[in-house]
Amino acid sequence: MLKYEIIGGKKLKGRIRISGAKNAVLPILAATVLSKGKNIIRDVPHLKDVEVMIEVLKYLGAKVCFEGSVLEVDTTDITVNEVPDHLMRKMRATVFLMGPLLGRFGKVKIFQPGGCSIGPRPINWHIKGLKSLNVEFKEGYGYISGQVKKLKGNEIHLDFPSVGTTENIMMGAVLAEGTTWIRNAAKEPEIVDLQNFLNGMGAKIRGAGTDVIKIEGVKELKTTDYTVIPDRIETGTFMIAAAVTGGDVVLENTIPEHVEPLIAKLNEAEVKVTCQDDKIHIQGNGRLKALEIKTLPYPGYPTDLQPQMMTALTIAEGTSIITETIFENRLKHAEELRRMGASIWVEGHTAIINGVPSLTGAAVEATDLRAGAALVIAGLAAEGKTTVYGVEHIQRGYENLEKKITQLGGQIHLLND
Repeated sequence: MLKYEIIGGKKLKGRIRISGAKNAVLPILAATVLSKGKNIIRDVPHLKDVEVMIEVLKYLGAKVCFEGSVLEVDTTDITVNEVPDHLMRKMRATVFLMGPLLGRFGKVKIFQPGGCSIGPRPINWHIKGLKSLNVEFKEGYGYISGQVKKLKGNEIHLDFPSVGTTENIMMGAVLAEGTTWIRNAAKEPEIVDLQNFLNGMGAKIRGAGTDVIKIEGVKELKTTDYTVIPDRIETGTFMIAAAVTGGDVVLENTIPEHVEPLIAKLNEAEVKVTCQDDKIHIQGNGRLKALEIKTLPYPGYPTDLQPQMMTALTIAEGTSIITETIFENRLKHAEELRRMGASIWVEGHTAIINGVPSLTGAAVEATDLRAGAALVIAGLAAEGKTTVYGVEHIQRGYENLEKKITQLGGQIHLLND
């Protein structure tokens, strides 16, 4: 089992470059199935989730070459339309292949996906959306199969602005006959990135980033060369880490507009944040002020930055309130933070945090990806040594986390227990 050992009390200082976005590159990799030939994707992070998606693409018959941050995917010889159970269990994002495989073959078979245990993320939303494109589904013992003679465009109104559902419908609709409208669509930047990638392949999509997306079906897609957007969650994680340690950090390769909700909250907590072009400069000036935060779909405050901000608020001045509206099990990290001396009371979807003067190092366990990042931040801010178990969760979404922290002067070591 991998673990991090962290010696806290160091102010993070310096500059680092933010990696490409995990939540953008995974659906983009799935979308390569829609064309025949070699797609080139740049600024791809080396992450466990990316490794799993590459493994799936190879299983389907693709040839994949990953050198540096450039990923070449040749889908010419793909013949398989089924994602096996053992790969589906490794990562939930394998569900993104439903739309592309239906577009390529008119058939798909998948098993129930795995991923972080942060609460229900219903696959039935994906199925309902793809059914609207003329797909017929059958369910068996743990698997779902879909079949369609011809995908047909339709007007689809989502019950909830789900990111994954929006992206799956987009990928299913690009080769459909006619026009598809997605209403109450998710607005996340990663959806805009997928639109740009698909349009680079010859798709006709407009409206990503708004709640209405229009997809005019085309007969075929070509290959493209594309650079993924920076990871806004990694950006936000390092912003919070810098603020909570009283640091002075410059983040390069960012899109400040993508983290505006976090910038607003940090300003409210009296942290100085300066943006210029693709750079964000964070200057911590002691303890943060207490905040009230409610997670919401984009452009609201992101659920993926809620655990990290909870860590920051454990040592803020005053009483803070966090309300989690996206995932019902995403307050598990509160218990681990209490091991480090935090004063947190959880009732349902709400956490009340009474700021304490400091945290104390302890042995804690990451229950999911973002909770793991929150515990690393806690370790950096705490007095003494913190051991974080469950590093495998963290490696799913952060490229070279320990190296970047060390580059900023933090004391962190990756060890095999």
